[in-house]
Amino acid sequence: MPRRRSPGTAGVEALISPARTLAVAAARLKFGPPVTCVYNPLAYAWRAHEQYLRAYGAPPKRVVFLGMNPGPFGMVQTGVPFGDVGLVRSWVKIDGPVNRPLEQHPRRPVFGFACTRGEVSGRRLWGLFAKRFGTAREFFRDHLVLNYCPLAFVEASGRNRTPDKLPVRERDRLFSVCDEHLRVSVSVLQPEWLIGVGDFAFKRALAVLGLRGPKLGRILHPSPASPAANRNWEALAEAQLRDLGVW
Repeated sequence: MPRRRSPGTAGVEALISPARTLAVAAARLKFGPPVTCVYNPLAYAWRAHEQYLRAYGAPPKRVVFLGMNPGPFGMVQTGVPFGDVGLVRSWVKIDGPVNRPLEQHPRRPVFGFACTRGEVSGRRLWGLFAKRFGTAREFFRDHLVLNYCPLAFVEASGRNRTPDKLPVRERDRLFSVCDEHLRVSVSVLQPEWLIGVGDFAFKRALAVLGLRGPKLGRILHPSPASPAANRNWEALAEAQLRDLGVW
């Protein structure tokens, strides 16, 4: 394993401030049908997200994992990327207050840390890190998990709509603010590696950073919607990281 660097402390504010800016910029965006409800956990779950960044975001980080956007039973509930309630509380040790968004889809209510449903993607991702590193402090010494897009989109049926499926004009405006946040975050964190969790995050990182930034790689997204991810995702992801030379 490559030699670890000791994380600093002064740069945490430099990571928190852009997250606040992203929260405000994303809240100003408008989205039309088929999207009927937009969740912005950087607003209503800000205190939990800030707790996460303050606890673990001190730069530099050797590896940053980049997800797509909040899941309905993950970050939408906890304010933490891939934030399965059980693992966020027990392993990541974040249990910050979560308010309720002003508008909620009746099939996608926000209960915060009282949510009784788990997020499979989050259990798989954080479960892998817990198995390999033992403690959250050991993992976050050199790693951090962020999301590219802070918003979750819900259609009238309650179905989740991913950012790449938005109409072009809406998508371009959204990508503009997300791209800027990614650039600033990478500048602050100075990672050796930026790993896209899934193809979408990898392609956005490539589009934004190109060959001028950290080394880029990808792992299979842990979503249960992926047949490949349901065939021992943990072993597949770990092998991908070994092959890249990240682990």
